[in-house]
Amino acid sequence: MSKHRIEKDLLGSRELPAGLMWGIHTERALENFRLSGRVVHPELVRAFGAVKLACFNTNRHLGYFSMTEKATAIEKACLEMAEGRLTQYIVVDSLQGGAGTSTNMNVNEVIANRALEIAGKEKGDYSFISPLDDVNLHQSTNDTYPTALKIAAIRMIRRLEQSVLALQEAFQTKEKEFAHVVKIGRTQLQDAVLTTLGREMGAYAEAFNRDRWRFSKCEERLRVVNLGGTAIGSGLGAPRQYIFRVVDNLREITGIGLARAENLIDNTQNADVFVEVSGMLKACAVSILKISNDLRLMSSGPDAGFAEIILPAKQAGSSIMPGKVNPVVPEAAAQAAMVVMGNDQVIAQAASGGNLELNQFMPLIAHALLENIDLLTNASELLRVHCIQDLKANEDQCRNNVMNSTALITAVIPLVGYEKANEIALKSRAENIPVREAILWSGLISEQRLNELISPEAVCRLGF
Repeated sequence: MSKHRIEKDLLGSRELPAGLMWGIHTERALENFRLSGRVVHPELVRAFGAVKLACFNTNRHLGYFSMTEKATAIEKACLEMAEGRLTQYIVVDSLQGGAGTSTNMNVNEVIANRALEIAGKEKGDYSFISPLDDVNLHQSTNDTYPTALKIAAIRMIRRLEQSVLALQEAFQTKEKEFAHVVKIGRTQLQDAVLTTLGREMGAYAEAFNRDRWRFSKCEERLRVVNLGGTAIGSGLGAPRQYIFRVVDNLREITGIGLARAENLIDNTQNADVFVEVSGMLKACAVSILKISNDLRLMSSGPDAGFAEIILPAKQAGSSIMPGKVNPVVPEAAAQAAMVVMGNDQVIAQAASGGNLELNQFMPLIAHALLENIDLLTNASELLRVHCIQDLKANEDQCRNNVMNSTALITAVIPLVGYEKANEIALKSRAENIPVREAILWSGLISEQRLNELISPEAVCRLGF
């Protein structure tokens, strides 16, 4: 048995190892595209397997595969791809020219060679099972790649939603746990009015609740696909019945409510849907970044900062400063959020850079979009497990801040008026006495009434 096989393409022939699972098109891509050092996302590979299976099933139903041995082998190989059992053979760089042709051909060649293996044939025996004439029958990269990307994104966003839901629930738990902790509410980083730590946590939970609602809109946008449109959305080279049936098959295989685009030309050339979805994902990144920075600020110190909350200590913070523990988890989550925001701009530029009937930058859109979903999922999990679940309130510090802040004076304005309250604030500062003492010294309000005004119930009441 020869240790090598010869494969041909438009540019010539190449000698490949006989047992290689991919072929000449993949080999050329490996030589041409040494860019990111990262292979195609495994979820995109699995989604491609589902797309190929749907295309095969449709073609088989229409009578294009009469030989049972051949059909059974292709079907099984497509299924293995869809289940993630062939992912290790999709080796091309995730960034590539050709609108994703290298990925599509890598998938076609691996499915073909695996099917040949199943059928007991030699790899590379494309006279029996061809990557192009059989596996890619009635398809184009231009309809299979974006369709697979949308399926992968939907599946990943569903997992992201569960991760964000768990984070939301963690904040809701802290909302109840800290409901009694009165603290300083701040605007422009300056003392403003009284609030509770529980209310702050509840606001964070609500932000993530809105993100979850946006995720459902993401799926709504992504479920419209151009499969069956082939090269530019005109269906060139595909039979009419195939075009009408293939998305129905894909819907059954994936369990996702996919629909064929009413205008396949539009859905093939325009990538604005990915920009819209990216924007909704960016909103989640904004929440993560803002809240991570709040957590860092509220935990600052611990001796010369806000020190209102105590974050779980995860690692020593310095190689030179003894005793220092940094807020590394919110810092890491914040960095993930920043990458998501940067990728959002990348997606916008890639989508706007398409020309005429096709967007040639689809691999970049896929690379950035799927990375963003991964980053948001991981950042949400990181925050929940390593920060929020074990977050503690520094109740003594919160109480001391309240008693020595002008925010305390704001609470008595409804009883004494703004001018009197202002006099109390000036006296506190001029004589360097605690604000609470200055309020009681004025004689305008009793200690009992003051305690009532700064109770958790009072500061959370809507109005007075």
